[in-house]
Amino acid sequence: MAMKGLGTPEQLRDPNYMPPLAKAVPLGIQHILAMFISNVTPAIIVAGAAGFGFGTPGVGDLVYMIQVSMTFAGIATLFQTIGFGVVGARLPIVQGTSFAFIPIMIPLVAGQGVEAMATITGGVICGGLFHASLAPFVGRIRFALPPLVTGLVVLMIGLALVRVGIQYAAGGVPAIGTPEFGSAKNWFVAGVVILVTLGLKFFARGLWSISAILVGLVAGYLVSLVLGMVSFGNVARASWLLVPEPFHFGVEFSFAAIIGFCLMGVISAIETVGDVSGITKGGAGREATDVEIRGATFADGLGSAIAGVFGALPNTSFSQNVGLIAITGVMSRHVVTIGAIFLIVCGFVPKIGAVIATIPIEVLGGGVIVMFGMIVSAGVSMLAEVDWDRRNMVIFGVALSVGLGLQLEPDALQHADPTVKVLLSSGLLPAASIAILLNLLLPQTLPDDQTVEEPEGVRHDAYLRSTPSH
Repeated sequence: MAMKGLGTPEQLRDPNYMPPLAKAVPLGIQHILAMFISNVTPAIIVAGAAGFGFGTPGVGDLVYMIQVSMTFAGIATLFQTIGFGVVGARLPIVQGTSFAFIPIMIPLVAGQGVEAMATITGGVICGGLFHASLAPFVGRIRFALPPLVTGLVVLMIGLALVRVGIQYAAGGVPAIGTPEFGSAKNWFVAGVVILVTLGLKFFARGLWSISAILVGLVAGYLVSLVLGMVSFGNVARASWLLVPEPFHFGVEFSFAAIIGFCLMGVISAIETVGDVSGITKGGAGREATDVEIRGATFADGLGSAIAGVFGALPNTSFSQNVGLIAITGVMSRHVVTIGAIFLIVCGFVPKIGAVIATIPIEVLGGGVIVMFGMIVSAGVSMLAEVDWDRRNMVIFGVALSVGLGLQLEPDALQHADPTVKVLLSSGLLPAASIAILLNLLLPQTLPDDQTVEEPEGVRHDAYLRSTPSH
């Protein structure tokens, strides 16, 4: 919520305005609270997919990934708020670790241990540089990504991740097949997180509502602590200072990783354009300029590439903070700069990462069920803007069928080249590629003598268009 005495309405709409420090600091920290858990969760998921982290000897590498997630999200945010040269929008854009790349990363590291992170490092660096190279003409490729395509991509990201949420809530991937997996205790802890999160989101106001997921995780953590599910052994062994190391996991340039990260970089660039537009509209009541969009895209890609050098995952602009600017009414980029500095300081203290690593996987499962469900909902919301004529139904149906089908049955690609199998089994890339190509190649209208046979019980699209959506 906005605070009194921040400034005049004109000042609050000015990105260069600096509110009084006593109020700018809590506003900046509020931005970090809104994105904190979402920022570190991808690192935990990727480490878990690779087979190191919670309850394994590789927990130190997980702590490192959590720390650099904070450090380089903060640095990438400074690229946006302060900027240099052509880099940065000079707007209150908060950067954080992207969920969008997770469906690409999981097949690359699945069960291969910490050694597989070298492949991720190479992919993040190349993908980030490619992402930055899109900056001069990112506005010109938006035509290829209408709501039909972007909505499908966001929907596929969410669908690819919901299984992870259920696995975590039930006890985590290492527990699959054991009596403890899916126990009543595990589901109870995850349920506490979900109930508290939903209660705060819908019945609280201000910071409590904005930080609902964070508070829900704290509530679940306290319950799991009482149930004896928390161990602090690694916290005592963690140091107080961590300096990120270049190529901490080594570096390996895999064709599959490079192609996957570059293609997802295009999607991430378009997402950033949308967030920049949302910030300028919600905070200043104007359209984003071409200079701001180019600068934001440069910062997005460069921030990811630099993060990759130090073993971190790719960054992108965080949409939840776009909404926070509209709620507070404070457009100041300096407020977000303060939040970024706070995030960087946290990134240099491994004790913080070690504490985060003590969170039971069931607690995190409750939080990510909500987060991943919201990603699916966001995709559905974007698809609501589509005119569902027969052409668009065919494009969406074919792309979803192939993408989701390959994701559910990756063995259908057992005779494919390993690189091709990794790219296609994510489901996301084939779905996006098919949707983009069909949208560009198919005529806007089908001839009158061509009809799409609809299964019995499915309403005709004309009826769908006449029915109000909610």
